[in-house]
Amino acid sequence: MQEAKQKLKVLFLCTGNSCRSQMAEGWARRLKGNEIEAYSAGIETHGLNPHAVQVMAEAGVDISNHRSKHLDEVKSIPFDYVITVCDQAHESCPLFPGKRKVIHVGFDDPPRLAKDAKSEQEALNGYRRVRDEIRTFVETLPENLRTQET
Repeated sequence: MQEAKQKLKVLFLCTGNSCRSQMAEGWARRLKGNEIEAYSAGIETHGLNPHAVQVMAEAGVDISNHRSKHLDEVKSIPFDYVITVCDQAHESCPLFPGKRKVIHVGFDDPPRLAKDAKSEQEALNGYRRVRDEIRTFVETLPENLRTQET
């Protein structure tokens, strides 16, 4: 009998766990759920961003039941990889005990992109672009993780 392959435990870390890390967790669960046990958290909690929920739903991924979690809530989980998805989280990333590998893959901040938008549609387009960039990254997992270790 063949032994079941253990899923990689991956944490997507962002500043407020409201948008980018939530999208990454949603994509990882949807696209790579058989290989990755995905989590997300923030170095702060800002609540779940409704625009992130909306654009993920447009792509067929429901993150409406996610909630913004502080890093302290997940730090006892033995992650294989911690992926910082914004510069501030990368710069503020605490040291993790054990053999966790920290990888930084920065994505633009959708709320910042939307700030100067002239319409709701233009604002959502920034969220959609980042959503699609995150999906493209997640599609390369877990193979891509080994080549990006820092």
